[in-house]
Amino acid sequence: METDELVEESAPRVGDVERAIEAILMVADEPQSLVHLATAVGHPVPAVRQSIERLVADYDGESGGVRRGFELREVGGGWRIYVRPEHDAVVRDFVLTQNPTKLSQAALETLAVIAYKQPISRGAIASIRAVNVDSVVRTLLGRGLITEAFTDNETGAIHYETTPLLLSQLGINSIEELPPISPLLDDGSAGFDEQR
Repeated sequence: METDELVEESAPRVGDVERAIEAILMVADEPQSLVHLATAVGHPVPAVRQSIERLVADYDGESGGVRRGFELREVGGGWRIYVRPEHDAVVRDFVLTQNPTKLSQAALETLAVIAYKQPISRGAIASIRAVNVDSVVRTLLGRGLITEAFTDNETGAIHYETTPLLLSQLGINSIEELPPISPLLDDGSAGFDEQR
């Protein structure tokens, strides 16, 4: 009987697995594949797939529950939590007007890289800046200054581009109106502006 109790205690319940998946998805910057989630929570892929289906149904308010302001969507071969489209306007208003802090130097540098090299992946941005840019990209996405352009089918990497909001903040009509950057750089750095 003690052995049975130990097995029950060591085996996570279905709800615990779902809460673990939910927690991972809340902090993940990129869509998470079923295999990656299964590895993270230590459960087989079919069980994780069933947990994802239950989370989707839960967030959608099926079975008499409350429909949440966010949804779980499969995008680019993985799963990610998104704001429901009907709440985009209020979230955008909150981010842009209720939280009007200035951008850090790191955010401005990352935004410049994206503006001049778009569409560009997070890995390519990090390579140019030689630092981890995960939190900065999250900030720029949250502010509505950049958006996900597309997901590379081969690598799964999300590519980013600037938004019309950035253009209006800069007072320009198109990204082509950005000043050429090559004259501002040392001779060894001129390659940054190859496409402009």
